[in-house]
Amino acid sequence: MKSLQIQDYCVFFLYFITVAAYGYWVYRKKKSAASASHDYFLAEGSLTWWAIGASLIASNISAEQFIGMSGSGFKMGLAISSYEWMAALTLIIVAVFFIPVYLKNKIYTMPQFLSQRYNGTVAMIMAVFWLMLYVVVNLMSILYLGALAIHGISGLSIELCIGLLGLFAIIITLGGMKVIGYTDVIQVFFLVLGGLVATYLALSLVAEKSGQSGIWNGFKLLRSEADTHFHMIFSKDNSNYMDLPGLSVLLGGLWIANLNYWGCNQYITQRALGANLPTARKGILFAAFLKLLMPVIVVLPGIAAYVLYQKGMFHAEMMDSKGIVDVNKAYPNLLNLLPTGLKGLAFAALTAAIVASLAGKANSIATIFSLDVYKKAINKNADDKKLVSVGKATVIVSMLLAIVLSLGLGEHLMGEGKQGFQYIQEYTGFVSPGIFAMFILGFFWKKTTSNAALFAIIGGFAFSVLFKFLPGMVDLSFLESSGFAKAGANGIYEIPFLDRMGFVFLLCITGMFVISSIENSKGLKAHGLEVDKTMFKVDTAFAVGSLIVCAILVALYSLFW
Repeated sequence: MKSLQIQDYCVFFLYFITVAAYGYWVYRKKKSAASASHDYFLAEGSLTWWAIGASLIASNISAEQFIGMSGSGFKMGLAISSYEWMAALTLIIVAVFFIPVYLKNKIYTMPQFLSQRYNGTVAMIMAVFWLMLYVVVNLMSILYLGALAIHGISGLSIELCIGLLGLFAIIITLGGMKVIGYTDVIQVFFLVLGGLVATYLALSLVAEKSGQSGIWNGFKLLRSEADTHFHMIFSKDNSNYMDLPGLSVLLGGLWIANLNYWGCNQYITQRALGANLPTARKGILFAAFLKLLMPVIVVLPGIAAYVLYQKGMFHAEMMDSKGIVDVNKAYPNLLNLLPTGLKGLAFAALTAAIVASLAGKANSIATIFSLDVYKKAINKNADDKKLVSVGKATVIVSMLLAIVLSLGLGEHLMGEGKQGFQYIQEYTGFVSPGIFAMFILGFFWKKTTSNAALFAIIGGFAFSVLFKFLPGMVDLSFLESSGFAKAGANGIYEIPFLDRMGFVFLLCITGMFVISSIENSKGLKAHGLEVDKTMFKVDTAFAVGSLIVCAILVALYSLFW
């Protein structure tokens, strides 16, 4: 039933009032010795390790996971969990190797890193680019997919849902990073609790449909009735190979996507940049453990929805206007089966995930625009008070732009049966290889030059576009035997987008090495960062925690290979 009852609204408003009241208390009481701008944008010195870890997850898990990844679980199964489980290992790598470099060199924004390491031109190009990416791809997709989910369980119009989500996110974001960081702890609580309730219901329903009871029996039935949905590594003949191309998930392009997202992304790293190294590492390790749990919350319900669909449930509800199964409707339809009260809890969990991500993105947009565009190109004499005012105005403007874009383009880009999660991954992947190449060489090879970085930015995007449209110009059937190409429905051999990312990254690294070597031979000096081996040492507790994460990952992939 597409509606909420009074008890559901009561649960939801309890969540809303709790978040709003706690956020206001944090805003009024939390003091910091940092400057006004660093306090507002970074919460410098204010966030504890558990707040950092919770905020990382709350900002990351959104409608793209609850709706998009659950939809991918419906279509392709547990394999989509690689984005979550490999992210746990990625977070440990970022904590050990990336965060120390940022903190040692007092880097607070990604454009600041590029300016300090390369030059102002590279930094400004990327600042403008990131602003466009965050608004056009991230904010818009989160708003649209989130509104689609809430519409699916509440019956409210998508337009109204988009507007209300944007308004709630603005209220949270205007309080600054302190408010976002600490309210994210509550958001994660509702997110995890509501998500687990939905998973419990889904597994129980699967068991009931077969005359059994209990979530363990439900899970065993999933394994037997949807066996093809429990393979992490696809073979070349799998219909989903283009989305998750076999071993490339473990050895190829997924590493680039994850390392770029978790290590070179203002939206994510900002949570840890205001803390000291031990606190930041503990917070990131905590996030890694939470990441291991996420597929239970967002992927298993999608697989359960697939089994229930095969048993005849919500056939009509899963269809789009063209009579095609819309996988993005799997999770909302599952939530509609929840009893009154629990449905309100799931509604609150969805809202928490969406609003936390919107707030995190909007704060990053405000940080980059205020510190890296406004301060450097528009008003170099702006004081802290002015920067905070500009940041708040940027939050409002960016959210309004995202609302307009999601209303105008959301359905065209992510509706009508398209996999929302895959849309975000593929189109972000047009720029990830070049950005990651620029960062990784900038970190660890002092001879990397500014022109090499420009090549990665421009060349990386150009190569990505070329590989995307190459199948229409060249017959790539010779790549089929190696697994790097597969014939689509139209008979044209295409390259999986994760493999495209891997190829583009290698081309960017090679080009940067050649350009830097030529310029170094002509006497051009690069601006290396302060890096020494002692920065990468970790304490015993962190090492033990990291080994536990690795052991769990080995067990999971061994079990579900």
